[in-house]
Amino acid sequence: MEKALNILIGGEAGQGLVTVGEILARSLVRAGYYILVTQSYMSRIRGGHNTFAIRVSKEEIFASQETVDLLVALDDLTLTLHEKELSPRGRIVADQGCGADEKICLKVPFGHLASNQYSNVAALGVISDLIGLNGEVVRRTLEDFFGKKKPGVAEENRRVLEEAMRWARSQPPFTGKLPPVSNPAPRMMMQGNEAIALGAISAGLKFYSFYPMTPSTSVGLTLVKWAGKMGLVVEQAEDEIAAINMALGASYAGAPSMVGTSGGGFALMAEGVSLAGMTETPVVIVVAQRPGPATGLPTRTEQADLHFVLYAGHGEFPRAIFAPGTVEECFHLTRKAFFLAEKYQGPVFILTDQFLSDSYRSVAPFDVANLPPVQVPLNPPPGSEPYRRYALTPNGVSPRLLPGMSEHPVVAGSDEHTEDGHLTEDLSVRKEMADKRLRKEEGIRDEVIPPELKGDRNPDLLLVTWGSSKGAVMEAASQLRSGGRKTAILYFPQVWPLVQEQFLSALQEARRVVSVEGNATGQLARLIRQESGFEIKDRVSRYDGLPITPEFILRELK
Repeated sequence: MEKALNILIGGEAGQGLVTVGEILARSLVRAGYYILVTQSYMSRIRGGHNTFAIRVSKEEIFASQETVDLLVALDDLTLTLHEKELSPRGRIVADQGCGADEKICLKVPFGHLASNQYSNVAALGVISDLIGLNGEVVRRTLEDFFGKKKPGVAEENRRVLEEAMRWARSQPPFTGKLPPVSNPAPRMMMQGNEAIALGAISAGLKFYSFYPMTPSTSVGLTLVKWAGKMGLVVEQAEDEIAAINMALGASYAGAPSMVGTSGGGFALMAEGVSLAGMTETPVVIVVAQRPGPATGLPTRTEQADLHFVLYAGHGEFPRAIFAPGTVEECFHLTRKAFFLAEKYQGPVFILTDQFLSDSYRSVAPFDVANLPPVQVPLNPPPGSEPYRRYALTPNGVSPRLLPGMSEHPVVAGSDEHTEDGHLTEDLSVRKEMADKRLRKEEGIRDEVIPPELKGDRNPDLLLVTWGSSKGAVMEAASQLRSGGRKTAILYFPQVWPLVQEQFLSALQEARRVVSVEGNATGQLARLIRQESGFEIKDRVSRYDGLPITPEFILRELK
């Protein structure tokens, strides 16, 4: 990715760096470029050091980058922390009062170009001209972003933008200027959480409950925007216990339901997960991971809740866990989760993390014309008299009717029950019901999405990964192959159940296997050993709160 440009905007919360970053990123997408945004922010409303990094290229981008080509410093601390990350062609944009070396620093008279209220717009203008971004595209995006402001405010935005771009044109050119894109294809700029929300809507979501918790909150905020138009109910509950129980109640009544949280909130949902398993109620649960234990690093990223999600809830009952690695997978795997939850009547999980949740990407519009929603049952199957909610069946899936939608009584409860749903302490019935529920695992296993194997056959090195680490591993493997090393990757978009027939031969054929995960203990590698007997001895682990990058992988491999 030598043709990619990495722009890092740094400053304090409240300085408008996210506004600059989002407008710039949207402008780049409209101009036809691929982008990948990495946001790093502290857990405070104002102050603290935050960054908004945009990696941009005419070619598709899969991962973030550590070195910086254009450093936009909205405060002095950004210079102190990130000047050492500049690439050989790197350049700094900062206020004229900063102490940076003038050979690499473009010192901007922000106070002359704009009042303090509009200084972020001035920064946007300077950056846009330096990288060769079409001014008209930026102006349109700026107006669309702020919407119908007071005429005076909109006019001042335009004036400051044009003045800043005119000033930048009089300065020495930047060697990292982007090549123009002819006939740009229409693309959307979307975060992982937004894609999860839209995937859920397309699958027929009707009820979403949540208690706000970084980094999952924007799933609910996205759904709120569409609630009126799409006929959704979005409920901010008083806590996570209420949130999951509300979702189960809505699902029991026939509304396809989802609940979202992060690790600490999910800890409160564990009993509700068990309730879904016992009552065989469909529900989709989004767990956006962040570093723990306890509050940990609430605004950073990690992949350390796989085992927690897998084993949450007392008792034994089937589940499935998806771990998307791209924005597109966030959309499509969320759809898959809804269909699987409805078909096998139980909890299905989407495991994401702060990096993917907050990471904007440029994606092609989703073709939703032929994507049907899930169908909830309204009529009893033929020959079902008398109706038995938990009828013993060969595949473990019993007929599910909605209460009040037919003449049949629908009985369900959290206790062990007979086929008609009534409480029982008959221990022989208990065993039959446990076996019935567990028989659903075979059907879920038959529908497991196999891991993706890409790269050289019989490789010297096989990198095994899951979830949001996908892009960094793909790019690191590409660099290793360019250097003459036979390399492949094995990527798991679904991390439970694991079906050894889908991956064991790939592990056995590689000379060396290394797991790449955003946790300290190699959680997927442990599950692979548990399910297949194959031990992955070498690991690249990152658990400092930062996303895995290609550079990090290559350093650790050495």
